[in-house]
Amino acid sequence: MIKIGIVGGTGYTGVELLRLLAVHPHAELQVITSRADAETPVSQMFPSLRGYVDVPFTHPDQARLEQCDLVFFATPNGIAMQQARALLDAGVKVIDLAADFRLKNIPEWEKWYGMSHACPDLVAEAVYGLPEVNRAQIKTARLVANPGCYPTAVQLGFIPLLEAGVIAPASLIADAKSGVSGAGRKVEMANLFSEAADNFKAYAVGGHRHLPEIKQGLTRVLGDQVGLTFVPHLTPMIRGIHATLYGRLTRELDLQALFEQRYANEPFVDVMPAGSHPDTRSVRGANHCRIAVHRPQGGDTVVVLSVIDNLVKGAAGQAVQNMNIMFGLPELTALNNVPLLP
Repeated sequence: MIKIGIVGGTGYTGVELLRLLAVHPHAELQVITSRADAETPVSQMFPSLRGYVDVPFTHPDQARLEQCDLVFFATPNGIAMQQARALLDAGVKVIDLAADFRLKNIPEWEKWYGMSHACPDLVAEAVYGLPEVNRAQIKTARLVANPGCYPTAVQLGFIPLLEAGVIAPASLIADAKSGVSGAGRKVEMANLFSEAADNFKAYAVGGHRHLPEIKQGLTRVLGDQVGLTFVPHLTPMIRGIHATLYGRLTRELDLQALFEQRYANEPFVDVMPAGSHPDTRSVRGANHCRIAVHRPQGGDTVVVLSVIDNLVKGAAGQAVQNMNIMFGLPELTALNNVPLLP
């Protein structure tokens, strides 16, 4: 059994990790930390886990994380980088669901996240945990930087086009919408029901923290710089991300065949039939990314529709997928569940 520790088990990402790992046949939940809720039974805070998780939250100062085989950080940015080195030195593998190890450019990370990086040397070692691109590196990694939710949906939509060299890389557009859970479980005015319901708005148009992560990933795929306009939106739903992606075609190609061939062996990417319009509820609660590719009116613009559950393929599910790869388990383990409907 893989002895699991979770740092930060009270947020939406943390409870999603618990939901998935509670039924993982090779995972043993040992430590789930919470500073404010120490000694409270996990199932008392989250009744959905009654009968599945029977351990209490542990105060971080009393957690024996070094006795785990793997520790997930489901914490705000800036926490994992303070503790990762000691865990790695103790032989513990680490998956960070925050952004501490995603960006390789340290000054850029410090600019976007407003703090000094505590262990920049570990950033070079960290493997970016997008299995559809870095599966081989994830297999041998000690430290995995789990991708963000928007970056997962956007990159999976653009990757086949950039790999094939069929779109102009200087003028990419990502128009993305997220459910309210993407903002986390903290109390903020904009996330209150009476503020978010019956409403729709763009935000962070001038620059979102996921922009440099997306550009970094797409630049790696292309081997050159990309130009990207990324505009996120908040939608009045709990879960889900819908990314509508635009690129200008530079040569003729069967786009449907391109996507089908690229993701033919990817268990969690579903290329839908030509003309499809995937919706967010078709992936709710599941580790799937559903993609459809369009060429409106046969013109020179390609439109890719990419949908994920921001808490699963966009966070906890992808983290468990990475765990499975790191420990040599089938990727579908504990993730082969059918999406919820309605």
